[in-house]
Amino acid sequence: MKLRDVPRHFATPLVNPAYPPVVPQFTNREYLNIVYRTDADALRTVVPEPLEIDEPLVRFEVMRMGDVTGYGPYTEAGQAIEVRYEGERGEYLHAMYLDNFPATASGREASAYPKTVGSPALYADHGALVGVLDYGSLRVATATMGYKHYAMDAEEAAAQIAVPTYMLKLVPGFDGAPQVAQLVRSEITDVVVKEAWTGPARLQLFAHVLAPMADLPVREVVSASHVLTDLTLSPVKPVHDYLTR
Repeated sequence: MKLRDVPRHFATPLVNPAYPPVVPQFTNREYLNIVYRTDADALRTVVPEPLEIDEPLVRFEVMRMGDVTGYGPYTEAGQAIEVRYEGERGEYLHAMYLDNFPATASGREASAYPKTVGSPALYADHGALVGVLDYGSLRVATATMGYKHYAMDAEEAAAQIAVPTYMLKLVPGFDGAPQVAQLVRSEITDVVVKEAWTGPARLQLFAHVLAPMADLPVREVVSASHVLTDLTLSPVKPVHDYLTR
């Protein structure tokens, strides 16, 4: 392979990249969202400046992707923390667990999503919508919500999932020193809400050293939603460079 040809490739392995060069479009993306109040001190230890915290609120989410360009169906679970950046309200993506390697690799390398492996699931069970996350053979999270108890305003549902999201892009050099250290911003676009529901909900988090979701403990469940939507993920943009400021 010629020198000039190497930069034309976007990922390794060169002849079989770990993920495709696509802007993901999601069809029938189904959410279970549970917003809960946690300990403010716990948030301060994990939310990086210059992001700011008002109320100590976390959104636990389980997402079943009905169809995704380039990746196919998969399921994802994670935690998003309510924050502000320069007066704009958004969410800091704290942790994401997937059962699809190409989507995991793409999210980490091409963007900055804090994705790692896990076994999430979303399903209905005897009148309850159930979202779970296992890490290996152990349960990390169990969320339950009354199945389609009350219709939810579509605009309210879209606003909940389409807030700006902030992530850390951290790439070490070969000597272990940071080569890239940026706070980046992304958002969801082209949102079409097909169904939206709310109802009573509960959330249990279980301690695991490699999936420490319980380090942000549940003190009070604030709200819950069940949303079915189509959407697009926009590319990330750097908003703060930790190596130059």
